[in-house]
Order: sequence, then structure tokens, then C-alpha cells
Amino acid sequence: MRRSRYLLNTLKETPKEAVVVSHQLMLRTGMIKQLASGIYTYMPFGLRAIRKVERIVREELDRAGCIELLMPSVQPAELWEESGRWKDYGKELLRIYDRKDNAFCYGPTHEEVVTDVVRREVRSYKELPLNLYQIQTKFRDEMRPRFGLMRGREFIMKDAYSFDVDDTACDASYWLMFDAYKRIFERCGLEFRPVEADSGAIGGSFTHEFHVLASSGEDQILSCNHCDYAANVERCEVVEPSPSSPETANEPIKVATPGQKTIEQVAEFLGVTAKDCVKTLLVKRDSDMLVLALRGDRTLNEAAVKAAFNLPVLEMVGEDEARALGLVPGYLAPMGLDPSLKVVVDPEVLAMTEAVVGANEEDRHVKGVCPAVHFDAHQVMTLREAEAGETCPRCREGILESWRGIEVGQVFKLGLKYSTSLGATYLDDQGKSQPMVMGCYGIGITRTVAAAIEQNHDENGIIWPAQIAPFHVALLNLDPEDEQVSAAADSIYSALGKRGVEVLHDDSTERPGFKFKDADLLGFPIQVVLGKRSLNQGLVDLKMRRTNEKRSIALAECVDAAVDALRELGWE
Repeated sequence: MRRSRYLLNTLKETPKEAVVVSHQLMLRTGMIKQLASGIYTYMPFGLRAIRKVERIVREELDRAGCIELLMPSVQPAELWEESGRWKDYGKELLRIYDRKDNAFCYGPTHEEVVTDVVRREVRSYKELPLNLYQIQTKFRDEMRPRFGLMRGREFIMKDAYSFDVDDTACDASYWLMFDAYKRIFERCGLEFRPVEADSGAIGGSFTHEFHVLASSGEDQILSCNHCDYAANVERCEVVEPSPSSPETANEPIKVATPGQKTIEQVAEFLGVTAKDCVKTLLVKRDSDMLVLALRGDRTLNEAAVKAAFNLPVLEMVGEDEARALGLVPGYLAPMGLDPSLKVVVDPEVLAMTEAVVGANEEDRHVKGVCPAVHFDAHQVMTLREAEAGETCPRCREGILESWRGIEVGQVFKLGLKYSTSLGATYLDDQGKSQPMVMGCYGIGITRTVAAAIEQNHDENGIIWPAQIAPFHVALLNLDPEDEQVSAAADSIYSALGKRGVEVLHDDSTERPGFKFKDADLLGFPIQVVLGKRSLNQGLVDLKMRRTNEKRSIALAECVDAAVDALRELGWE
């Protein structure tokens, strides 16, 4: 493609509305243009990268035995009412009405529709397993769309759905897709981690998220430096110490701590550390409250608490409400409380022998507490989040390392959630009707492109992985009005094209400095540069964008050199 005939306009300045790097660079490189809040036109340069990701996804899913279809983006409310999600999904669901006042939604996902397809088409166990997928535009009415394609309202997504006869078969489909996802992101040239995660509002019993590693990532993940274990911090397991079991426990000592309410204040006032203290929290339930106790330096794992006690949200008891119940915020302890209060203690707390806790009195704390002896624990469970530097809970040899990740894909084992509510059944080999066991598998196509930029950029612009670069080579003609230079450039352009290399030939009359900066901004993996001065010596220059390595190569050898360099970068 010749730059003079291509629709591509770049910006020198960063638009003020763009905060994250991918949004900034996608606007500056003309990849996207905003139409409305969270809704973008994919311009030609950006669409090429999107299509590259789509191609890789299709090839790997076809290889895994999946079958592509395309379902309507507008879905009738009746299906969502059958599944129970019409009311439960929330305001992110864009509800629309036709001229007859029939309710529809613009699909954010397609569990209902695909289950309806399969319940109408599949009758026998002989037709299973079945895995259907599509690549389609979705819409979620985000309250605060931001970060460009990282969290927009309209986006392109690949969603796939597996149907199996039982749990064992569903597990096989799940891991088949897990492996396909690994191949997809490897082929996209991205550094990523599959991590154990929470299934959230979509439901299901088991799930992994796939995260592209980037310092700007919204999610914290922990991964072992010795084995393959990785998990979202909220899902990550911990190695718990054994509880202390002293033959005798010293009598705790009550001390005055006037005005010292926080863990940090108490620790400093008493000359101890936060890990020597116990943090006591009050969490609301429908008819009562939970009393949670964890070590003072730890962070509460809210997702684990919500899952364990079936809480839709985690809401702390306010200070006024606590005082109305006779409790003293800032000086609480899980001992000597009303027996009706459910006390839940982290195992790490029960391993402490000389803890500092509240005295359940204003301006008083207690030193020398042995929680295993003195606490009134009704339940013991892990309440804290895991942290970097801890021992891996799986191999027990490695150490957990912390990363920031951008979630680009997720695989769910849904089980019977949708097949039961929507009546997706099959006849088994005994002629009995059985519900199908489902899996669900999503990849954010446009989000993957944005994540690739978040991971691969420098101060000059994008650094595309060769596998998903909109163009592989920028061919920069520095003297387009010179017939000899232009003829050589046209020859290189043609020869690279015949080798399957996608080239953007900058044949514009812009100054060389502009062309160099623009090529760096646009992120072509390789730049082939020729001008009158170098060509008079029979040479062209080749620049590697990632390393900024430059070398002069004989004109006759430059096509082979560019192809070889691309292959070293993982070009397929």
C-alpha cells in the first residue's frame, strides 16, 4: 500500500482526553476515531491489526474443532427472562424496544442465544460434544467508558460455547480451549499469564483469565517463579501456618491507647509492628453481621468473603451502627462478644502467640493475646489476600511474583446454569433426557490490540509484534522526486509483496525527519530506508523498531534481509 493513496493521518500531540498509553497512541496513529462516548470507528490502520488477531483466533479455534456461526446482536427479552438475567444483569444491558413495544437488548454476550440455538438443533448424545463460536460486535453500557478500547461500550469479541454430556466431557472441552487460548496469545507475540480467577456475575464453577502483562494493567496477578501456577490476587491460594498450641497461655495485659484507632497508630504507640496486631472488621449480612479477624498487615480478600457467605456486595458496618449495638470501633476484638455474632478468624491469626488486639473498650487495647486460646472463633477460613514473596501454594518450592495484567480473555466452566434454565437437553444412550453441561470462552479482540500496545511501546510510539502489525515493513523513500530512488523503492516494494510481506510504502513528499518519526510512531517492526546518498553507494538502511538497531545493506540483499529479520521476530 502506498502512503500517498492510503487513509492515514497521524497526530503530533497527544489528545487531552486520552489517559492510558494505548488510547493515546491509537488516537495519534489514526487507528480509531471516537464517534460517541466509548464508541469508536476502526480506521483502516487499526482495522488491519484487529483482523490479524481475528485470523489467529479463527485458525486456532478451527484447529480445536470449534464451529463458527454468527448470531444476532439484537436479542429478545424473553430469552433473558428465561435465564433470569433480564433483571439481574444491571444497567450495563442496553434495553431497546421495537415499534410494537417488544423488549430487546443489544447483546453484551450470547449465552442465551446460543443455548436457544442448541436446544432447537441438538437431540442426541451422538451430536455432542459441540463447540460454537462467533466474532461479533458487543455492547455494554459502561457507566464511565474510558481508556479507549480498553473499556469502551462497543467492542469486538470472540465468544465460544461448548456443550457436553457430562462434567468429565466438559472438563475435556475446557482444557482444549485453555490450550487453544495459550496458542492464540503466543501467536499474537504477547507475554501473558493464564490465571485462576473468580467467575463473577456470569456464573460457573471454574474459570481462568488470560492476562497480557503490562505495568498499566488494572489487575494484580501472582505467579510462581518455579512452576506454572498463577492466579488473580483475589483467587490466589496461600500457604497457611499451623495454629499455635501452647500448653499454657499468659494472661493478656490491658493497656491504655488513647485515641489510637488504626493498626498503624496502635503499632507505633506500643512499639510493635502491624504484623503483631490483629485487625477486626465488621461486615453486614441480611439479618446479622460477621466479625472478621486477620493479621494487621494483611489485606482482606473481599471476593473470598463474598463467595463464602453468599454476599452480593461487601458492606462494612458503619461506626454509628456499631456503637448502637454496643461495639467500640477502633478497639474491637473477637473475644468477649455477644455469642450470636459469628466470628471468623484467619488461620494466620491462630498462629500468633503474643498478639495486640482491641479491648472492646474505648481507648484500650490488650497485649499478649494468644488467639488460639483467647478468641471465640466460630469458623476458621483464609480471609487475607496472598502477597508477592510468599511460598507458592502448589509446588511449595517457588516464590510468588507480582505482575500487573490486562485481562484479554477468559474461559468458564458454566455447568448447568443456562442449559437448565433454558431447557437445553439431549437424549442419552438410554433414551433419557439430560441437561447439557456448558462451557463459555471469550476473547476481547479489540481489547487484545489495545493490550498489545500497552505492553509494546516506548517514548517514540508503538512497537508492534510482527504477528499482528498492521504492516510488517515501512518502506521510506527519502527522495521521491528522484527517478532512480523511486524505481529502486518500487522494486523493493514489489519484491517484498511477492514474498508475502505487507508494506506501507511512504512515497509522500514529507521531509525525512517527519517520515522517520511517523514510522516510529506507527510502530512498523522493520523500516527499510533508501535515499539518493545511500543508493549512490548501492546501499539501503534497515532499522529494527524494537531495538533501534540500524544497518546498511546492499540493495540486492535488502529483501532477503528484511524477510529474515521478520522471521526472527516471529512473523508467520
